[in-house]
Amino acid sequence: MTQQMNGEQRLESPLSPGVLSCYSHAWNIMREKFLEFFVITVIAIALTLPTAGLSLKDEIPPFFAMQLFSFSLLYTLVLFWPLEYGIDFAFLKGARGEDVKVNDIFEVFKNYLNAVLAHFIVGAIIGIGILCCFVPGIVFACKLAFVPYLVVDRKMDVINALKESWRLTTGHSMTVFLIGLVSVPIFIAGLMICFVGVIISAMWVELAFASLYWSVARSAEPGYANNRKV
Repeated sequence: MTQQMNGEQRLESPLSPGVLSCYSHAWNIMREKFLEFFVITVIAIALTLPTAGLSLKDEIPPFFAMQLFSFSLLYTLVLFWPLEYGIDFAFLKGARGEDVKVNDIFEVFKNYLNAVLAHFIVGAIIGIGILCCFVPGIVFACKLAFVPYLVVDRKMDVINALKESWRLTTGHSMTVFLIGLVSVPIFIAGLMICFVGVIISAMWVELAFASLYWSVARSAEPGYANNRKV
């Protein structure tokens, strides 16, 4: 069932927050909006290219290495990180059954500073957790998996997004982990089909995570759709 909302079609049929249900829902949505997600994913891959300077600094002369490293670091902090959140938002729109456009990735600039800070803080928390016997890093990654959607979709600030992600994932952390775990064989299968397979794998996994967030957010807050900030 669908409902017309703000000129867009929204899915109203219930989606349970499970691994199979989210991947199944993601697969159906991907088939319906394949071209849109394909283009967005290609753009996402292209956006990673300027970050290569962070790993090439030891392979070129020192002066150029420093210039390339500085550019890549600035690009990553200022543009790549927030656009990653914008890409997550585009996939979330698709998971909700809304129309998806390439320029949806720029929605992040409506809450730009919080996106940059949130990406940095989440990365730091997960990194510290990994250093502490690895397992805490996995736990933190699962508990903070919804931060990108909260920052862009609900325009939350960093602290509130962290708290809300922690709250929403209560009881669903294992599902987050299993969706991530299932993504491993999906990406391996994609690699076996070369470049196009990797793109399809990335689309499917992104949509599965977005579907989980959408399902959990709706079940946790009946007024979720009406509380979104635009």
